[in-house]
Amino acid sequence: MNPIAAPDRKDDFKLKDTKPQLGERWPHGGPRGGGGWISSERATSTYDLVEQMFYLYVRVVKAKDLPTNSVTGSCDPYIEVKVGNYKGKTQHFEKKTNPEWNLVFAFSKEKIQSSVVEVFLRDREMVLRDDYVGKVVFDMHEVPTRVPPDSPLAPQWYRLEDHRGDRKVKGEVMLAVWMGTQADEAFPESWHSDATSVHGEGVFNIRSKVYVSPKLWYLRVNVIEAQDVESLDRSQLPQVFVKAQVGNQMLKTKLCPARTTSPMWNEDLIFVVAEPFEEQLLLTVENKASPAKDEVMGRVILPLHIFERRLDHRPVHSKWFNLEKFGFGALEGDRRHELKFSTRLHLRVCLEGAYHVLDESTMYISDQRPTARQLWKQPIGILEVGILSAQGLLPMKTKDGRGATDAYCVAKYGLKWVRTRTIIENFNPKWNEQYTWEVYDPCTVITLGVFDNCHLGGTEKPVTGGGARNDSRIGKVRIRLSTLETDKIYTNSYPLLVLQPSGLKKMGELQLAVRFTCLSLANMIYLYGQPLLPKMHYLHPFTVNQLDSLRYQAMNIVAVRLGRAEPSLRKETVEYMLDVDSHMWSMRRSKANFFRIVSLFSGVFSMSKWLGEVCKWKNPVTTVLVHVLFFILICYPELILPTVFLYMFFIGIWNYRFRPRHPPHMDTKLSWAEAVHPDELDEEFDTFPTSKQQDVARMRYDRLRSVAGRIQTVVGDMATQGERFQALLSWRDPRATSLYIIFCLIAAVVLYITPFKIITLVAGLFWLRHPRFRSKQPSVPSNFFRRLPSRADSML
Repeated sequence: MNPIAAPDRKDDFKLKDTKPQLGERWPHGGPRGGGGWISSERATSTYDLVEQMFYLYVRVVKAKDLPTNSVTGSCDPYIEVKVGNYKGKTQHFEKKTNPEWNLVFAFSKEKIQSSVVEVFLRDREMVLRDDYVGKVVFDMHEVPTRVPPDSPLAPQWYRLEDHRGDRKVKGEVMLAVWMGTQADEAFPESWHSDATSVHGEGVFNIRSKVYVSPKLWYLRVNVIEAQDVESLDRSQLPQVFVKAQVGNQMLKTKLCPARTTSPMWNEDLIFVVAEPFEEQLLLTVENKASPAKDEVMGRVILPLHIFERRLDHRPVHSKWFNLEKFGFGALEGDRRHELKFSTRLHLRVCLEGAYHVLDESTMYISDQRPTARQLWKQPIGILEVGILSAQGLLPMKTKDGRGATDAYCVAKYGLKWVRTRTIIENFNPKWNEQYTWEVYDPCTVITLGVFDNCHLGGTEKPVTGGGARNDSRIGKVRIRLSTLETDKIYTNSYPLLVLQPSGLKKMGELQLAVRFTCLSLANMIYLYGQPLLPKMHYLHPFTVNQLDSLRYQAMNIVAVRLGRAEPSLRKETVEYMLDVDSHMWSMRRSKANFFRIVSLFSGVFSMSKWLGEVCKWKNPVTTVLVHVLFFILICYPELILPTVFLYMFFIGIWNYRFRPRHPPHMDTKLSWAEAVHPDELDEEFDTFPTSKQQDVARMRYDRLRSVAGRIQTVVGDMATQGERFQALLSWRDPRATSLYIIFCLIAAVVLYITPFKIITLVAGLFWLRHPRFRSKQPSVPSNFFRRLPSRADSML
């Protein structure tokens, strides 16, 4: 048993209700320090799913007419903003008296303990102490409050003052100072006072950003035929195949079965490409000269933008392409440029716009729209998510000998990815950022993940001791939109659970506020009868192996493109969000899926058990009532189907009282994560191919063989029962088949003569007979069936 999953800790793995103070609330009268708090009177709000966080904003635009140093004759100015113990600095400019910075500083209001804001302008010195040029001081009580959607506060010119503030000195600086919230437009790009320890490139890696997945296309290359293929060895005809490559993706056609100069294939090769098209399609025709040697006969390189974009199933026009010649010797280099003879390749290539390019598991799909925007429908709803905070995060790395966590949250739905800002060295970070998505199908899933930022430019080390600086996984949350009631705000704290080689571990809790707003109820109801994916997936479907390969390639392309952004969304983050390893073998997951199937049939088992008790007269009253119902249905058979559907209606009405009140979450019991064996977890986290010692791999292989042996036995039993049904009429056992066909003849005559109601009544009464008239021996039909032969006798 996993010690972390002890009974007294199981409540920590459950979803919890929270009651945060959501919505915008402002000081009465507007400016800071006014009397009391009131709710905003505006009808709508873009930040009504998060808690308000007030910030003091200082925008430093530029300076002019700065004095020069009497010694150096120049000025290397920079600005320092000081609020209590917090300081922020701009970059310095060398020998410039009219610098421009256009930088915003943000200071958290709850951490401000000063009554003034001081803006110092200094002259940077390489050796001595930086020279003081002047300052501007603001009284905190006079700082205005900006309420979006008001226009940004206009910056103003301020004369610099001396140390004491008694007189003005030469030089002016353009500033704007105001009190606002995280809804301010300046918030995402501002320098935050809690990030003073971040330097260099790490400054860009802590900002919040919105990303858009690249536009993915399926590239279908239909290789039809080739002409005038000439082998280097003129004594024999070539036996060729075509190899196609787009970036890192490479596919081959089958080897042409006949040796000929005009081979035919008519095969489809499918690739994943992304706009803007950076790769090219490389096609080579190769000859199978020997089992270990392939000769390149020719090649052609085609840019992707020349191909037609198909929006339906109609075929595109095919084209012939001339190949560049290969295979001439070094002494015949001049013959490369001769155009007297050329191999041609017949292709039909198109970019498929009517498919949805799958870059995530279909179990957790968040988008189902086709690639071509012309085929998109109108959105049926709006999803709003407020990422409030995290609680009780565990230390993920060490800084200066102590544990630390620099957490940020990533959310993915459809083509839109969002990343919150990184909260530095805080085990209870508060983001309070709200994001919105358009919803095109309610049967989709939004995925949120929390990560530890390991790219802040410091000397931090992972707690695990590894040398790789990858952003560590803290946990993940999935919410299926179809499980949410419309226009209701769900405020819950989700446990962040991670499976590690040491077992199940709770890394903290993520507090969210979620609201799903329906724009068109009629369109939403209509969607429940439509296919899950665009129609091309059903008109011209891909094989399962093709879908797995294409999904893997699409994930790689998305990871590479998002990794180019600033700040980059790293590959390990994208892979974790897209569940790239969900197809890998896991004994734990296999057990979980088996027990899911068992729970599905639990209702059938309970019903059969109840019917068995009825037949055995365990409760005579219930059995008599069943007899009465049976007689009614025999007399009025037209009531059977209405009774069944009415029964299901009442079950649904009864279960409405016990409906789930919160979104689904990660279930440790369902996932079989509470009592998993340590070796099974170690196997789940093993690399592919395995990196374990030979004895460990042999032990796991033997265990897998034992499990597969049980499955093999069950499958064999199922095949045996099916073959016994076939043996009824196959004369495999002539006596059994003779008895069965005679029985069929007698049954046909009896069923023809006797009314169907009488037959049903007699069969029902026989089935419900009292135990006094039953035998403990198996029934005659069961005995006859088990004596029938199967093909198991012919198995080696």
